[in-house]
Amino acid sequence: MEALRAAPAACLPSLAPGEPDLNIRNTIRTSIILTAALAALPGLGAERAAAGSLAVHDGRHDFDFNIGTWKTRIRILSHPLSGSTRWSRFDGTVVVRPLWGGKGQLEQIEAQGSHGHFEGMTLFLYDTRARQWGQYFANSESGALDSGVRGSFKGRQGEFYGEDSVNGRAVLVRMVWTVTSATEHHVVQSFSADGGRTWEANFIGDLTAARETPSVPPVSSDPAQHDFDWQFGDWKIHMQRLLHPLSNAETWTTYDGSVEVMKLWAGRANLAEIAASGPSGSLQFLALRLFNPRSQQWALYFAHAGSDAVEAPMYGGFKEGHGTFYDEESLDGRSILGRFAFDSTDADSGRDEQAFSADGGRTWEVNWVNHLRRATK
Repeated sequence: MEALRAAPAACLPSLAPGEPDLNIRNTIRTSIILTAALAALPGLGAERAAAGSLAVHDGRHDFDFNIGTWKTRIRILSHPLSGSTRWSRFDGTVVVRPLWGGKGQLEQIEAQGSHGHFEGMTLFLYDTRARQWGQYFANSESGALDSGVRGSFKGRQGEFYGEDSVNGRAVLVRMVWTVTSATEHHVVQSFSADGGRTWEANFIGDLTAARETPSVPPVSSDPAQHDFDWQFGDWKIHMQRLLHPLSNAETWTTYDGSVEVMKLWAGRANLAEIAASGPSGSLQFLALRLFNPRSQQWALYFAHAGSDAVEAPMYGGFKEGHGTFYDEESLDGRSILGRFAFDSTDADSGRDEQAFSADGGRTWEVNWVNHLRRATK
């Protein structure tokens, strides 16, 4: 799938088949040396090991309370940081599903109010190294993820911070999650225009556990929002990856795995979860595709399990059953162009490929090819 388009450039190690990840190897070696040194001191090794385990908090389960279906009451300040006190109110449903066995979550929001329909989505990603969560929001009108906030929980409250802009001004963003019980929690977003000295709340959501999911009518029925409909469901995937792109190398490796593509927003968005393994290791990542009804373009976002970062998107669309998407990225410090193309969009099979260009798009080198076939139940 296209989620791999940036992997050779930035996210995946350039390893020969069967070669272990140097970072993992060094970590294991360091751990062995440290353990041996502590064991040489009677009683000290066990005491320090116990103290260290208590000091380090693994926060990957901090958002477990959020999984499920919720009734929500939302209040949105119409004009933040303007002195306005006019709020819009919405009532609706939030559905949250886990990703990657708990290292991520996808939240879908559907609500209706006096000012119309509200349709949102939040992607939660846990960084296993930093032990913190990243949180990224999108609404169906813009078809784009925001820059996100990052943070962690202490007890039953989590604080997350980031940056945004309001009317051209740079502001700080704070999200505070508070768990009041097993069936209730609330979240408050605030902006600060003075470096965090004062904060103004502009989004308040109160959530109560629900047993049923009410049906909310879709906002629109744009034909272009169905460009990815052919891909919904489960697939088997075979990947071919060029180990060292744009280096005149000809060594390829392979991966085999599965893909699950879930429809969101009645087709205006979708999420692909990919898991595969091969001689060079294992891959676990996702692709979030969002349709912008104004520009009539798709934005493709990518994230890897164990990281709270979302890569810069590729933009493009489909024409006569073929999809092409472009971006700018870096490879070994060089600025290059990236292209991802869906060459086949059959209901039972598919082919797509990634290519890089170092000469402004005059020539392209293919470095990743995916072959898909519909998984049988």
